[in-house]
Amino acid sequence: MHTTSDKKLIEVCYTPGQYPLYEGKFDLVVVIDVLRATSAITTALHYGVEKIIPVGTVEEARAFKAKGYITAAERDGQVVEGFDFGNSPYAFMDEKMKGKTVVLTTTNGTRAIQLAASKCTVVMGCLNNLDFLCQWLIERHENTLVLASGWKDKVNLEDTICGGAIANTLLETRRFRSNEDSTVAAKFIYRSAREHLLSFLRASSHRRRLIQLNIQQDVKYCLTLNTVPCIPVLKDGVLVRLDYHPVNTEYAIKTPFSSHSN
Repeated sequence: MHTTSDKKLIEVCYTPGQYPLYEGKFDLVVVIDVLRATSAITTALHYGVEKIIPVGTVEEARAFKAKGYITAAERDGQVVEGFDFGNSPYAFMDEKMKGKTVVLTTTNGTRAIQLAASKCTVVMGCLNNLDFLCQWLIERHENTLVLASGWKDKVNLEDTICGGAIANTLLETRRFRSNEDSTVAAKFIYRSAREHLLSFLRASSHRRRLIQLNIQQDVKYCLTLNTVPCIPVLKDGVLVRLDYHPVNTEYAIKTPFSSHSN
């Protein structure tokens, strides 16, 4: 039995703009951008990319490109002109990318990463690594903030659901607690969505935005659960793969999304 004093905080922040209201209580931040930055980052490191350098602006990315770096830039869902690619997870699955360093800038995700960069531990979360990440968070047992990237400082549905899934999973261990209504709301939105995830997300504005750009394959991939046992962690401004091997079976979990969700 865990007393309140033993329990760690788990909270969900919906947008980078709200981050200053939450950041003071947390040394561990999980950045989420389901469609598509953190999904692409997680996939890239899983498939063998060695390092990803997140930068906030296209200008910074261009400066790295001029130095010979592989660069990826996305704005408003599209590849920025003059760059190798954007933030499609499939771009990082190429064998030629193994062992490479990639510089990445995106509309929302890399901004959130940079905001959280001063914290002791910053990791990437998405639906692709959901259970693996939750297992690690449970074992880590620290005050944890889930920072959703949203869409241009507005709330988005897919990040909220993913954040709610993380919060719900940690709270159900009874080793964590939450105080904020944002976490309560995210948890219940997740519970409403978990039986019919893809159907629920058809209403998502960013999903519709990406579908209009004819990248349905990316959307389906990013909304597929537990395909990538990889946790990206920020080390000295660079994203690398966290060396993690689950050992504590007491808290082994399986997030109960329906198998028909994808």
